[in-house]
This record gives sequence, C-alpha cells and structure tokens, in this order.
Amino acid sequence: MHPFIDVNPFDPELVAARKRAKLLCQQLNTLRADQTKARKPIYQQLFGQVSRAYIEPHFYCDYGSNIFLGESFYANHNCVILDVAEVHIGDRVMFGPNVQVYATTHPLDATERATGKEFCAAVTIGDDCWIGGGAIILAGVSIGAGSVIGAGSLVNKDIPAGVVAAGNPCRVRKEIAAKST
Repeated sequence: MHPFIDVNPFDPELVAARKRAKLLCQQLNTLRADQTKARKPIYQQLFGQVSRAYIEPHFYCDYGSNIFLGESFYANHNCVILDVAEVHIGDRVMFGPNVQVYATTHPLDATERATGKEFCAAVTIGDDCWIGGGAIILAGVSIGAGSVIGAGSLVNKDIPAGVVAAGNPCRVRKEIAAKST
C-alpha cells in the first residue's frame, strides 16, 4: 500500500487543473469513432505520460497529469480515474467497461470531511494486467504484473503478480500458470 497524504482540493491551482482536465475529457468524449488520429494530441495534453493508447468514450479524470500510461493501454467504455495522486499503469494493460480507479478518499469523521479535506495515495498497476469490467481500485493499491482482476471486484489491498483475484473485497483466487515455451 502506498502512503496517504493530505490534499486541499480548493487550492486555486488544483481547481484550475481539474477544469482543464474536464475540458480535455469533453473534447475526447465527443470524437467520432473514426477519428482515431484526433485522440493522440488530446491524450498528450491530458496525461502525464502516454505513448500508444486507445480509450473508448466516455472517459473521466480529475487532473490527467497524474496518470502515467504504459505502452498499448486500452480502456473500454465509461472509465473513471480520480488521479488526485499518481496513477501508474504498465504496458499492455486492458480495462473492461466501467473500470474505476480512485487515488483519493475522504476523512471518516463527518466534521473533518465537511472541511473538504481529502486524502490521496498512488495506485500502481503492473504490466500485462487485465482489469475486468466494473472493477473498482482504491487509493494506495498496487496490482502486480500479469494479474487479472475479476469483473465487479473491489480492490482495497495490494494484489501480487501473476494471479487471478476477484470479489468484494478482492482476494487472490489462484495463481496463473506460466506457459512453457
């Protein structure tokens, strides 16, 4: 688990950065299916790092600049990444529809929460992972390379490399056997 840090979402720089990201997401989400080349410059403006990626509409994020995408990233429809902290996604990672990544959370105490205070912690998804549709990945979580997260899972703790994990809460179900060559 990555450590949590305090964030003031009312900081003027953060407010401006969220507005910028919302406008870029709107541009991305209005492109026609055949406008694949028009996506790349928006990806380059939005994300902290991107090379080859394809994201189906609709996509939403808080800042974009805290999202670092590896080579050949694919996200199916209705992906949400709340990137208050950094979100690192490895090479050849695939997201099913409605995958949500939350690198932020709020205080449990109602009085403290009413101040608008947020906490955030980085999320890391290793190379060659497949995140099933409707999965939710919470702040501070790391998912090891080559792992598969089952559809509808709530990932609230680290998942090791090379496993199938599923459920609410998400738990390791089995190891993925390595192919012999």
